[in-house]
Amino acid sequence: MKKVLFISSTGGHLTELLQLKKMFNKYDYHIITEKTKVNKELKKEYGKRINYVIYGTKDHKFSYVFKLLINCFIELFLFIKIRPQYIISTGAHIAGPMCLIGKIFGSKIIFIETFANRNSKTITGKYVYKFADLFLVQWKDMLKLYPKAKYWGSLF
Repeated sequence: MKKVLFISSTGGHLTELLQLKKMFNKYDYHIITEKTKVNKELKKEYGKRINYVIYGTKDHKFSYVFKLLINCFIELFLFIKIRPQYIISTGAHIAGPMCLIGKIFGSKIIFIETFANRNSKTITGKYVYKFADLFLVQWKDMLKLYPKAKYWGSLF
């Protein structure tokens, strides 16, 4: 069974990622997201298949830089522990480092650009687009911005 890591930040990105839930049991899967009060509840449903990184927001720029750096080390540790063949992400900031780590170590990267953006690229999307093995968009209009992407339709 293929090992697949699903990763996204909390909020809308995680809501989009969890739309893929019907796929989870087809794989030896694992989920990584940020630790928040709401996301702690996911442990009840996913048990050992879910791990958390530190929650950070760009609204607090100074602490965000340190949290992102610490998360990079946590993600490297989790990557080595899980050893996924595939990484699937809907973004955002915590996804970029994990996708890069995965690419360096030979994982296939599948990135799904968020439904929330129809006319502009996300920061993580711009970054991961350069090396993703498969880059999916949920709006046909986004193909103008990401010409090598594939239109997949909405996750909702």
